[in-house]
Amino acid sequence: MSQFLQIHPENPQARLINQAVEILRKGGVGVIPTDCSYALACRIGDKKATEVIQRLRQLGPKHNFTLLCRDFSELATFAKVDNSQYRLLKAHTPGAFTFILPATREVPRLLMHPKKRTIGIRVPDNAIAMALLDAMNEPLMTSSLIMPGDDMPLSDPYDIRQALENQLDLIIDGGYCGFEATTVIDMTEEVPELVRQGVGDASDILG
Repeated sequence: MSQFLQIHPENPQARLINQAVEILRKGGVGVIPTDCSYALACRIGDKKATEVIQRLRQLGPKHNFTLLCRDFSELATFAKVDNSQYRLLKAHTPGAFTFILPATREVPRLLMHPKKRTIGIRVPDNAIAMALLDAMNEPLMTSSLIMPGDDMPLSDPYDIRQALENQLDLIIDGGYCGFEATTVIDMTEEVPELVRQGVGDASDILG
């Protein structure tokens, strides 16, 4: 049975944030709000928790997980960013974008694309997500809460609780936070490529 925490979307209660972080630090898998939709989350590099998310979403080994980072400097610790990419990424973080970039050695192997050695990475514009990241003092490994057979992420915390409370350790009710996924941009080649159109407007990135 999962812990169900109702956290204020604009002024997250420190006591509840710390409670959530304790669950994640101990290897728990949770659902957290972001600026686009709810997402599955666990501690970076936790193999058992990552496997739970893979099983829940029926993901293959080539799925690119996303690291949720606090700020641009943390992002650059886990992804290789050149000067031209730096300006583009800086202008679009925090925001509704996931950037696929070459991973640095700081990224656990199980989170990378096995052949391309890439990682999805983003900085959310959501008070609860940022409070969790600050308290964790490290990125969170995340995946959109899109269940097998669905096209859109689950968006109602009570629906999420009803469907998944016996398979998760934590569900955070942070109110309504949308039901669209992020816009995914592949930045591994010289010309950025749109992988998935979501909430973010990528017109100025793609030229």
